Amino acid sequence: MKLTLTNKIIIGFVLGLILGEIFYLGLSPETAQSIAVKVQILSKVFLRLIKMIVGPLVFCTLVVGISKLGDFKSVGRIGLKTLGYFYFATILSLVTGLVVVNITKPGSIQSWPKPDAGTQTGIDASKTKTLEDFIIHIFPDSFFRSLAENEILQIVIFSLFFGVALGSVGEVGKKLTHVFENISEVIFKMVNYVMELAPYAVFAAMTTVVSNKGLSILLSYGYLMLCFFGGLAFFTVIILWAICIANKINYWALIRELKDALMLSFSTASSEASFPQTIAALEKFGCSRRIVGFVLPLGYSFNLDGSMLYMTFATGFIAQAYGIQLSLEQQITMLLTLMITSKGIAGVPRASLVIIAGTLTMFNLPAEGIALLLGVDPFLDMGRTITSVAGNGVATCVVSKWEGEFTPQSSNV
Repeated sequence: MKLTLTNKIIIGFVLGLILGEIFYLGLSPETAQSIAVKVQILSKVFLRLIKMIVGPLVFCTLVVGISKLGDFKSVGRIGLKTLGYFYFATILSLVTGLVVVNITKPGSIQSWPKPDAGTQTGIDASKTKTLEDFIIHIFPDSFFRSLAENEILQIVIFSLFFGVALGSVGEVGKKLTHVFENISEVIFKMVNYVMELAPYAVFAAMTTVVSNKGLSILLSYGYLMLCFFGGLAFFTVIILWAICIANKINYWALIRELKDALMLSFSTASSEASFPQTIAALEKFGCSRRIVGFVLPLGYSFNLDGSMLYMTFATGFIAQAYGIQLSLEQQITMLLTLMITSKGIAGVPRASLVIIAGTLTMFNLPAEGIALLLGVDPFLDMGRTITSVAGNGVATCVVSKWEGEFTPQSSNV
């Protein structure tokens, strides 16, 4: 019996948990840390290979789709629909996080040790971008630099201009479009080769996380994790399902199609790791290539549902842990503020924590409170990553449906 990629990833995940716990229990912290750093090389190599592919893949896919579309009017229409949906989903995810933390009260029910004032968390709130910074950052001053630094939004902007120009130069444009189609096929073949390393990368990632923290941390943070993952489950299972029902999309068939991408995202805590797989799964599900190429890259910056939910949840949790009551007015203000500030997090390491740190400072909450989350954040990151990937899958299907470019297989109807 030949194992599927999903089965291999699950095996790598479980073996990583076991080996990591053995290292954590049987070795000194220094030795476990030293071994973890060496093992982590596998996952780092895998993620670098994925990043090597993502930029060219976005460029070729989007250029082909836009060149066949041919004008900025159509691009603008699709763009407005996409951003409209993204803000709608952002509001839902932020509200979900706020409601869950207020109902379950993980910061109040359990007693939490208060970090000393001035405790260093390694999170720099000054890294958050202003709205002006973010708008300017979207537009590249060098396309090749954008490719080299994997600035997806900048690649999207260049691809839009290039694709429209390509579609407007007649026969020459058609020939070049065909070339880019062929290049994208070659890149997808490269993806298949890189994906052979995925189970090993998952094994390395889990070994590293568990050997550093140990599974025992899940017990001390048990109620907090139950509340947060419950909120993610509600958003993923109920809200995204309801959106699909409203748009006559078979949500569970979509999830089955995305299962490999979702498992890889969860195991590596990286939505980027599954980006090529997500593209292939959505096209197979029935979304048009040009809509996938347009919506999905934007979603990785504008539609991180899991991270949005985490921001309101984590901020509320820290306030509760310190016995600080946030009024309804303050919570609504926080929600509206995060709607804007959260859109500038693309490409920032530990982006969610950076935004949370900035929000704590803005509302005069103890910034060192974020230290309460650092120990368990790698595990929470897995949950919010898989939710964001599922959310972007739904977003792509919805926009494809709105544009009349959704042709599901009979089994997906």
